[in-house]
Amino acid sequence: MNSRCWKRCFIISFLLGVWFPACILVQTTPRPTSTPKPQSDRLQFRLVGYPRKHNEGRIEIFYKGEWGTICDDDFSLSNAHVLCRQLGFVAATGWTHSAKYGKGLGKIWLDNVQCNGGEKSIELCKSRGWGNSDCTHDEDAGVICKDERIPGFVDSNVIHVQVDENKVEEVRLRPVVTTKKRPITEGVVEVKYKDGWTQICDVGWTPKNTRVICGMLGFPHERKVNKNFYKLSAERQKHQYRLHSVACVGTEVHLAACPLEFNKGNATETCEGGMPAVVSCVPGPQYVQNNGQKKKKPQTTTTVRLKGGAKLGEGRVEVLKNNEWGTVCDDRWTLLSASVVCRELGFGSAKDAFTGARMGQGIGPIHMNEVQCLGTEKSIWNCGFKNITSEDCQHIEDAAVRCNTPYMAFENSVRIVGGRTHYEGRVEVQMGGRWGTVCSTAWTTKEAMVVCRQLGLGYSMHAITETWYWDGSNVTEMVMSGVKCTGNEMALSQCQHHKTISCQKTSAKFSAGVICSETASDLVLNAPLVQQTVYIEDRPLHMLYCAAEEDCLSKSAAKANWPYGHRRLLRFSSQIHNIGRADFRPKAGRHSWIWHACHGHYHSMDIFTHYDLLSSNGTKVAEGHKASFCLEDTECHEGISKRYECANFGEQGITVGCWDLYRHDIDCQWIDITDVKPGNYVLQIVINPNFEVAESDFTNNAMKCNCKYDGHRIWLHNCHMGDAFSDEAERRFEKYPGQLNNQIS
Repeated sequence: MNSRCWKRCFIISFLLGVWFPACILVQTTPRPTSTPKPQSDRLQFRLVGYPRKHNEGRIEIFYKGEWGTICDDDFSLSNAHVLCRQLGFVAATGWTHSAKYGKGLGKIWLDNVQCNGGEKSIELCKSRGWGNSDCTHDEDAGVICKDERIPGFVDSNVIHVQVDENKVEEVRLRPVVTTKKRPITEGVVEVKYKDGWTQICDVGWTPKNTRVICGMLGFPHERKVNKNFYKLSAERQKHQYRLHSVACVGTEVHLAACPLEFNKGNATETCEGGMPAVVSCVPGPQYVQNNGQKKKKPQTTTTVRLKGGAKLGEGRVEVLKNNEWGTVCDDRWTLLSASVVCRELGFGSAKDAFTGARMGQGIGPIHMNEVQCLGTEKSIWNCGFKNITSEDCQHIEDAAVRCNTPYMAFENSVRIVGGRTHYEGRVEVQMGGRWGTVCSTAWTTKEAMVVCRQLGLGYSMHAITETWYWDGSNVTEMVMSGVKCTGNEMALSQCQHHKTISCQKTSAKFSAGVICSETASDLVLNAPLVQQTVYIEDRPLHMLYCAAEEDCLSKSAAKANWPYGHRRLLRFSSQIHNIGRADFRPKAGRHSWIWHACHGHYHSMDIFTHYDLLSSNGTKVAEGHKASFCLEDTECHEGISKRYECANFGEQGITVGCWDLYRHDIDCQWIDITDVKPGNYVLQIVINPNFEVAESDFTNNAMKCNCKYDGHRIWLHNCHMGDAFSDEAERRFEKYPGQLNNQIS
């Protein structure tokens, strides 16, 4: 690592009168660089270096106009706690020494730092003083922060709008005719001022102003409005005009970024020759059905998507090129480019633009670099960008967005109560004007995911079916049962459920509950490795007793003349990566793990992966019975430490940035194809098939390969993850729907 110099710098891009930081990764020999001038005397902090996750890295401080590092002499976890809080994380989980994340440049600002851990700033801790150090950059300290943000803290990996709340704090549309329908797409524009709402004079109002308002409210497009309808209403009401002139260019992501002329008086002046500004917006396709409008047919081909986000309208940006999905590098990533993506997907303008793989790292190709949009483009593909070379970017630089989405008031019809924090509790829903519990029969991670998303609490880590240990409330009536969700719904009420209550256990202590989390794991299989390692072995039965005990052979093996004869096995290596933002941990606690004497370790999950061979019509012809698993970190990316090991009843799981490798020569790492006839098949592998453990993305859990078997040899080709190709390419790959449930058709 020390033989290379990795330098993380901030590119300052000017947008709409506001400065935005964007991180890029540069691999060069050190050279003098200009440093940004401090906007204030306030200290600034950042995490940099390589390789790292967003919550760890070399700690750098911006002081007196220059970025510098901290020496690791006398460094401690207490120091790390103080620094992590100043970075916006709740605490530290560790620290590093000896320039683990690479050597910094420039000043070493602090040395021999000694904190108690409770200080509000690192400058309140004991040290040798600013700039007084006897260290070199080989001793640069790093911190590892707990991946939990301090509520309301501005994220250093986020390019966000610096809004002056004294100008415009909040904007809304007030419909003239009262309606309960959501979203509200048309009405009088109102801006929050002090404790009330004021209007905008529409003299000189342009469609560009309307576009900005619609974008802020989560709508991709604007449309003309019938002013005559609103004139009558305006004449009968008294208005307060806070704004008298708005001159947006149309690409601003917030009204406060437009040139504005405020009323200098007491906000009661009239709007001479005009009336309150009225706006009408066009909702995106996913919101049309809720507005009572005719739903447009969804586009059959899309070239951009969001992955890894906890909420609708946020995620890692992925684009389609040559029928293969890939990511976008965050070099020069701005709110303008992010807004083009958001509007293209049917949302409003961008609320935040993320750098440094803030929404998790993608896999596969990186299709775009240095994207530069004007903000008026209909697609990100219409923006200027550079093609990627292997040296340009890595997935730690994947760009992401958080889009403005329409307010749907979904959070008002569900709540969780009784838990120790607001992230957990028994689920209660409002049905027909009354609150009640939800039947926990068949309550799974998918249903719990919808609840957590509906409440804005991220992902569901656990779907709880017994809630007797949580404090009860006055609500004991059950109002919903038979809930079945796909997992993509915006609210629990959109899922299938019984018209009349039907539940085996109606007691409140058996009602459904959830535990939510802001982050989740994301498992993907190394598809090329499966293709590279496949082969056939005729294995003698006398070597398969242990495998037979673990049910790793097909059913006909029970009728074989043991120990004589053999079984034909389709063998391959399986490498499972965690590219998410949280470790993958088995749902079951250690007390319920099962000891397997044959293999000498505990299995923590009964069903973790399905290995199936499918015929051309989708029928399963053979299965691997690779069910019980021991999860551990076999290898990790450089700079990431292993946390999980199966040996000696160790903790099990897969760390973010690590992978679990099951080599082709391990017992049960096969499909028994003894009874399979020669022909063309599809090999399918599905990770976490029962959604037992929460993941940020379940669509990439299946892998498929074309398979040709001539009775003696076997070939795999076209191996790919289930969501890696375009819909068109996937249809060419197979003419039948993939089978994910491991059940025989």
